[in-house]
Amino acid sequence: MADVVDELQWRGLIAHHTDMDALRAALNRGNLTFYCGFDPTAPSLHHGHLVAIKVMRHLQMAGHNPIAVVGGATGLIGDPRDKGERVLNQKDVVAQWADDLKGQLEGLLDFDGEHAARIVNNLDWTAELSAIDFLRDIGKNFRVGTMLSKDIVARRLNSDEGISFTEFSYQILQANDFLQLYRRYGCTMEIGGDDQWGNLVGGIDLIHKREGASVHVMTNPLITKSDGTKFGKSEGGAIWLNPTMFSPYKFYQFWLNQADADVIHLLKVFTFRSREEIQALEEERDANPGARTAQRVLASDVTTWVHGSATTERVEQASRALFGREDLNEIDSQTLRDAAEELPYTDAHVGEPLVDIVARVGLEKSRAAARRTATSGGIYVNNRKVVDTDRVLTSEDILDSGLVFLRKGKKNLAVVRLDHTA
Repeated sequence: MADVVDELQWRGLIAHHTDMDALRAALNRGNLTFYCGFDPTAPSLHHGHLVAIKVMRHLQMAGHNPIAVVGGATGLIGDPRDKGERVLNQKDVVAQWADDLKGQLEGLLDFDGEHAARIVNNLDWTAELSAIDFLRDIGKNFRVGTMLSKDIVARRLNSDEGISFTEFSYQILQANDFLQLYRRYGCTMEIGGDDQWGNLVGGIDLIHKREGASVHVMTNPLITKSDGTKFGKSEGGAIWLNPTMFSPYKFYQFWLNQADADVIHLLKVFTFRSREEIQALEEERDANPGARTAQRVLASDVTTWVHGSATTERVEQASRALFGREDLNEIDSQTLRDAAEELPYTDAHVGEPLVDIVARVGLEKSRAAARRTATSGGIYVNNRKVVDTDRVLTSEDILDSGLVFLRKGKKNLAVVRLDHTA
């Protein structure tokens, strides 16, 4: 069986690392404690965080002990970014967001068994530091020249915005996290996104100076698409894991809509499918791309991991129902409303001719065209074929969600919202 380093490399989950021979040897000995940090800069994790969490799960399944650090302290400061200073959020807001992230992480990692995950908050040890202790015990170990050479710091220094001392100090706080975890839990490896490399290696130097020990760092790559552009983002912004910020239906559709050229790589990164299973899906994609089997597996696996199997079943049922394969009346109202957000819509009132609505919502170019399509059996109301071209919208058409779904042919969908003022 391939060791965990080989598995992570095959999946494209290792970007940079410290001494690979030493790292591989430490991982092959088993029972290594490692950590990854998550700053509460928003009330939810997003799809990008899943990459590091997936690395954590692979390491955990290989017999290692994960620590997820929620940045209750570092979240108050803000990691330097390419464009401008972060807005400093209120302490109570950051504390609430830290609790929100903790709740999400509890659903994504395994907290049972010999290698159960642990979640800690770096505010627990950072809040105890006085300014004098911070400068004497921690800051004394850092050289300004080295700190200035970090990529993100150098870019900010050369920008119009510059960088504040607050954000400049972030790398010291992160290094201290590693030191504290080494002392408290015997943690000897930190993982994170490749854009964090400069911050991660600061912890190595601090532990070496204060404890005389050697520790490890490994980064995962920022995921890109086959055309070289950054993977992710929807029209509305980030792909949040919080279902109230980004509905499970939209989440499922995001993964389902990935391109053939990207789907195999995404299966390696975001699912636990075996090499044999992914190879079979690749062969299926090449032989029958129209079936989009690989995309369906990707969407199902990731949605189940994040939102649970029951939710995945509901959104898959809704997806099938919208295209006529199941009864829309059997779908829960919230899932239908989530699905409706992705569709063209128009307002209408009971008694209005359907051909008018079909034309107005854009399923046809005109009333005459809508009438012709209906005559040929190509218009559906809630998956029921329209047989009367003079048919009007009735109260019986309105689903429990308060919506009416129109379909032209097999794939063209739209939604009607009832105008109760008419």
